[in-house]
Amino acid sequence: MPQQTYVAGTAPGAVPVVGHALQMMRQPVRFMSSLSAHGDLVKIRIGPTEAYVPCHPGLLRDVLTNDRTYDKGGVFYDRARDIAGNGLVTCPFKDHRRQRRLMQSAFQRSRLQRYATAMHAEIEATTGRWHDGMVVDAFPELYGMALRTVARTLYSTPVSKELADGVERAFDTVLNGLFRQMFLPRFLRRLPTPANRRYRRNLDYLHATTQRLIDDYRRDDAEHDDLLSALLASRDEDGGRLDDTEIHDQVITVMAAGTETVAGTLTWIFHLLSRHPDVEAALYDEIDTVLGGRTPGWDDLPALSLTDRVISETLRLYPPAWLFTRLTAADTELAGQSLPRGTTIVFSPAAVALNEEAYPDEQRFDPDRWLPERVTPQARQAFMPFGTGARKCIGDLYARTEAALGLATILGRWRITCEPDADVRPVPLATVYHPRRLRLRVTARTGRPTAAAPVLPGLGGDAA
Repeated sequence: MPQQTYVAGTAPGAVPVVGHALQMMRQPVRFMSSLSAHGDLVKIRIGPTEAYVPCHPGLLRDVLTNDRTYDKGGVFYDRARDIAGNGLVTCPFKDHRRQRRLMQSAFQRSRLQRYATAMHAEIEATTGRWHDGMVVDAFPELYGMALRTVARTLYSTPVSKELADGVERAFDTVLNGLFRQMFLPRFLRRLPTPANRRYRRNLDYLHATTQRLIDDYRRDDAEHDDLLSALLASRDEDGGRLDDTEIHDQVITVMAAGTETVAGTLTWIFHLLSRHPDVEAALYDEIDTVLGGRTPGWDDLPALSLTDRVISETLRLYPPAWLFTRLTAADTELAGQSLPRGTTIVFSPAAVALNEEAYPDEQRFDPDRWLPERVTPQARQAFMPFGTGARKCIGDLYARTEAALGLATILGRWRITCEPDADVRPVPLATVYHPRRLRLRVTARTGRPTAAAPVLPGLGGDAA
């Protein structure tokens, strides 16, 4: 079989000082997905930093499966470490294998059933506060739900509303400030501007609050079977464990990675369903048929196949985490380009999500392209919202489970319509891709089956 030949190119439109930052700020996913028109490996500028974007699925897969050469680092991870320290997502190659082994048991499929129970409880608590005809601001509402869900999964019990609101505000400030910090030169990040002080103040609050929650948890004599207990109990083959700093960093990592991403995906799903009433009708029909009026649980997920395909197709078109960076750990060559050690590589799922060979009619929202008889190896190879290789997101199944339970619970109980004042332009420089405003009117569904909801087991036992 002949070896794949790749073509290198340069993105047009860079301006002095900021490079392509303005295009990335205004339309990040559109900009990233447009780069393939200029080559398989495309040079861009992020502020003063020159970077290379793999735009062919095979080339990007080569980068992501060679994490020794293309190590975590660069302008994104320099700032992400402010938040997550040396956690699993941000740590370099030298620390990753050990951390992955120690965290793997907390995300095994066998544990997901227990986590799904905690997810269900928080989703029910959120949607139970809605009333017929209410209008909710989609992303903030779903973000709060996802944050409280992660907290309940970590700590078994719900956190107080006051604490949840404080953490939510802190995460909102820090995550939305991350990209701004990324684009600023170092000397500007050090100036005591109001934005810099606000960023640092909320970052300090986030770390202090996380440590207090961990300390309180450890002082509690009760038995726990939740995500944090799995992290505290994990051991590698030599009996090693995560130390206190690593536990702190992993908890922050889980909270950061499992909130905005789920909220952004669900928000885009409601937008897409409003534009594709045929898919929306089929989805309501599946949920009614499978659930018969009860709330969904772990055992229902295999039968919610269209729900799963809708999530996959939304992740393809609107990848929530749209930009990561790598640094070359040694001199190397990529697509015929000589890259010295320390070169920045940009990984963006959006850069390969519209590959025409992988996805015929690539711009179309078509959940059925993920049917088992239709999905192709090329489509699977180009689908990278969770990355691939040794550093593929450890919580991919966790996130998909939460999104599926959330979607099925909401649509099983409510008819969702988008208000006409939607502004689906992306929030500028947001870490996670989501629209500026999408308000949803929730209308109680009538005339559907009303079978009693089953009693779900409490959290405790084995859990994903």
